[in-house]
Amino acid sequence: MSEQALDLRRSMQIVWRHKYIVGTAAALGLSAGIAYATLHPPMLTSRAVVVLPAYIHDTATQVVIANSTPVLDDARQSMGSGMSLTTLNRLVQAKSLTYNAISISAQGRTATQAEDTANAVAESYVGFLAKGRPSGGKPVPAKVLNRAAGATGTPLSERLLITGGLGALIGLLLGAIAALAIGRRDRRLRERDEIADSIGVPVLASIPVVHPSDAAGWTKLLEDYKPGAVDAWRLRKALQHLGLADVRGNSGASLAILSLSSDPGALALGPQLAVFAASLGIPTALVMGPQQDENAAATLRAACAGAQARWLGHLRVSVPDHDSPDPQHDAALTAVVSVVDPQAPQVAGTMRTTATVLGVSAGAATAEQLARVAASAASSGHQIAGILVADPASTDHTTGRLPELARPAHRRMPTRLTDVTRETRR
Repeated sequence: MSEQALDLRRSMQIVWRHKYIVGTAAALGLSAGIAYATLHPPMLTSRAVVVLPAYIHDTATQVVIANSTPVLDDARQSMGSGMSLTTLNRLVQAKSLTYNAISISAQGRTATQAEDTANAVAESYVGFLAKGRPSGGKPVPAKVLNRAAGATGTPLSERLLITGGLGALIGLLLGAIAALAIGRRDRRLRERDEIADSIGVPVLASIPVVHPSDAAGWTKLLEDYKPGAVDAWRLRKALQHLGLADVRGNSGASLAILSLSSDPGALALGPQLAVFAASLGIPTALVMGPQQDENAAATLRAACAGAQARWLGHLRVSVPDHDSPDPQHDAALTAVVSVVDPQAPQVAGTMRTTATVLGVSAGAATAEQLARVAASAASSGHQIAGILVADPASTDHTTGRLPELARPAHRRMPTRLTDVTRETRR
């Protein structure tokens, strides 16, 4: 049952993740239902009643006669509407009301059409009986007791509501199926536990990030970023885990923050962490490290180049000219921001630092990509000490604090012991 509940929860998360697809499909279904109801308005029904002589008891035969081709053909000709005999046969229905009364119902797109059709068939039926049966029987003096007047049927507004709602439901189901099909093939990691398990490294912090689109936006982040109380606590705990929360003076402590060029959202993790460290009173230097893709961090580099000549509180920004930047000796903490290629990462050119963390946005990278970066970092002497997650999913209730090998497969239920022999001491 727990596996079924987990699979259902995951399916619901996938559907919610692709809610725009589901919503679009539901809207299209609603529109299709309304269009169908508009183009095919509901049919209205009107009824005429023919009464037979008291000596006629075989109403079943009379129903057959009322629905017969001669009766319908005469009615069709009398209406002069050009309606085919097949169509008229589909729209008309005769049935027995009492032992000597026949009901003739007819459908039409309008009340007038339904009334005219029912009256025409009723009169044709009465005339057919008055002429005598084709086998030479005597005439039957039937008469129209109640002519068709008025029509009943589903109002257009109600039909629009029904067909529109049905179309929206069908669209919702199709959209959910499409979302599940897309989500099942999507191998990007979204939950913190999945991200941590991919390389066996714990998630140190997960925070929302700023998404600057130009150099001015990055400059504003460097000057004004102030995390909320919850995010500030998470960043502080991450620095404590790395042993960087209490560095002072020229300690030479340094931290490399790696991110993927395919994940622009994670690029802000390094600057935000550096700004926060500076807000704690730690003299911090934000250094632009080597970039495998210069375009991925071009606007951040431009902002740092414009700000590197001044201190921003306890924060100093540096953009070295060479590929292997050295630690900033006038800073207690040097934060190096580097971007690597997720397909062929090269971490070897990154500055050797005290610690290295990997920044990744929820739903932006696969396990294979993170494993490539971790392997490249390990081969160059940069062991990934932790992961920073940008923009965690609102539906993610995991923490990512446990590595894969330490995570229990399932929660063990209490076991009741029976038939246990007890030893009584005297």
